[in-house]
Amino acid sequence: MENEFKNAIVLTGGIGTGKSTVASFLKLYGYKIIDADKISKEIFEAKKDKIKEIFGTIDRKKIRKTVFNNKEKLKILEDLILPDVKKEVIARSKKLENDKVPYFVDLPLFFEKQNYKEFDKVLVIYAPKELQIKRVVNRDKVDEKNAKAILNNQIDIEEKKAKADFVIDNSKDLKHLQKEIEKFLKQLK
Repeated sequence: MENEFKNAIVLTGGIGTGKSTVASFLKLYGYKIIDADKISKEIFEAKKDKIKEIFGTIDRKKIRKTVFNNKEKLKILEDLILPDVKKEVIARSKKLENDKVPYFVDLPLFFEKQNYKEFDKVLVIYAPKELQIKRVVNRDKVDEKNAKAILNNQIDIEEKKAKADFVIDNSKDLKHLQKEIEKFLKQLK
């Protein structure tokens, strides 16, 4: 089964690199996006009884805090949700493949999890680490220490950039980002 997903491009980056902003732009340009986080939330919702049974709560923030500090609990949660997320991502990809046009699969932890061997084209949204930290502090209202802890759980953005087929630089303002996206889309054609 040599890559049946010829039109798929993984959209990834790191926390605070601006992946969601890029995804919004791509939608405006008419591209379809499969959002793994959104699918994950749907599956979380569908399995909330089981999750409550295991974690004693369905409060995402509390669960996030629990699994952030406990690898075993994280594995339990991932085993419960990720296989179904993958099934859904693959099913939606198969549908979009029929359109014979590029589409994007938004997989935030593509490099970290390494469980999507089906996709071989990767677009990384890039911002230097210092900027990532600043954005996470501002957006998520966490202190710098917490922002760094989140970042340290991800593969370094420079490494992701080196592994990417395409890179969109999001280290400046929106105007610059839009130009970068347009440059990338020209490359795609």
